[in-house]
Amino acid sequence: MNGNKIRVALVDDQPLFSAGLKMILRSQPDLEVVGEATDGKQAVELAAQVEPDVMLMDIRMPVMDGISATRSITEETGRTKVIVLTTIQHDEAVVRAIQAGAGGFLTKDATPEFLLATIRTVHAGHAVMAPSATNALLRDYTTPSRANSTVLEPLSVRERDVFMLAAKGLANGEIATSLVLSDATVKSHVGSILSKLKLKNRIQLVAFAYENSLLG
Repeated sequence: MNGNKIRVALVDDQPLFSAGLKMILRSQPDLEVVGEATDGKQAVELAAQVEPDVMLMDIRMPVMDGISATRSITEETGRTKVIVLTTIQHDEAVVRAIQAGAGGFLTKDATPEFLLATIRTVHAGHAVMAPSATNALLRDYTTPSRANSTVLEPLSVRERDVFMLAAKGLANGEIATSLVLSDATVKSHVGSILSKLKLKNRIQLVAFAYENSLLG
C-alpha cells in the first residue's frame, strides 16, 4: 500500500456500474481501490477490515441500505468518509444519508472529473454539496421540531453568529467578510461548533439548523 494514495472502496450492487468506477479510479496515480461490496452489511464489514479513506456508497441496496451502512461506518470507525451515490439528486434518501454522516453525494450521471474532484475534496475534510441544493433538499424533506434555540447554548455568542451564516450556506470567506473576521478565525469557529454540537461536517450543520427550526 502506498501511503500517499487515497484509499477508496466501492459499494454498489450493479456490477457494470462498479466496473466503470474502478476503471476511472485506477487511471489516477493518487487513488487506490482497496475493496468492493455489494450491499450495506458487506460495506460495514469492509470498512472495519480495510479502513478506506473514502467509500463510495450506493443508497439503495439489498440486505442493508446505504443510509444505515453510512451511519454505522461514520459512528463506529470515524476514519472512513462516505460519499453517497444516487440516481436522483432531489431525494429524501439523500437527506437521510446526510443526517447519517455522509460527507457528500454524487448523482450517478456525474462526470468522471466531478467524481474525482469530490473524492479528493471529501478526503481533505470538506463536505461536498452545493449550498443551494443542500438548503432545497433539507427544506423539502426535513421534519422540523418546534423552534429550539436552546440547542445552541453550548456555543459562544460569536460561534452562534458563525453557525447561523454557515447554516445559510455561506462559505468561510463570506462569513469572514460579514462578521469582519479572518478566514482562519472563522475556520476555527466552525471546527469548535462542529465539536460542541457533535456534528460531523458542515452539511450536518445545515441539517441540524433545519431540524431545530433555526432558519426561520
